[in-house]
Amino acid sequence: MRPEKPTIVEDIRNKFQGSPFLIIADYQGMTVPHFAELRNRLAGSGAEIHVVKNSFIKIASKELGMPDLADALNGQNAVVTGESDICSAAKVLKVFAKEFTKPVLKAGVLDNSPLSADQITALAELPPKEILQAQLLGVLLAPATKLVRTLNEPGASLARVLKAKADNMEGAA
Repeated sequence: MRPEKPTIVEDIRNKFQGSPFLIIADYQGMTVPHFAELRNRLAGSGAEIHVVKNSFIKIASKELGMPDLADALNGQNAVVTGESDICSAAKVLKVFAKEFTKPVLKAGVLDNSPLSADQITALAELPPKEILQAQLLGVLLAPATKLVRTLNEPGASLARVLKAKADNMEGAA
């Protein structure tokens, strides 16, 4: 092995370790300006794309105990990693592929679990993380809100009855 190869594999391993996800995409047929545009869009979502030799990906993923990605590692592949959630990076890839028909999603890893291209596409269709958190908060608060309304209802009903009775008495007088 050439002396620079272990250093390259170590850099790749560090990128994989620093990212909660990994997406492998076939970039064959993409032009340099399109690839630069994809790189800029991914940067906006907190992700990076790098062209990496398949053998280096295999070595780094094996050293980290990641799932076997050998089936996806053929052809010209690029690796997408990032610090944020996988959904935003998957959305960028999906939108970009819709516009330019490239790159083609092949496989991925999320929290050391393998993902298929269909699963990555499904993640791209999820709402943003902030919206999901707001929806979860709404679901968690709903029972408490209903409980408060239920506890307040007898007192509110009594107040409405007393007000109606007082209005009736004023109208009769």
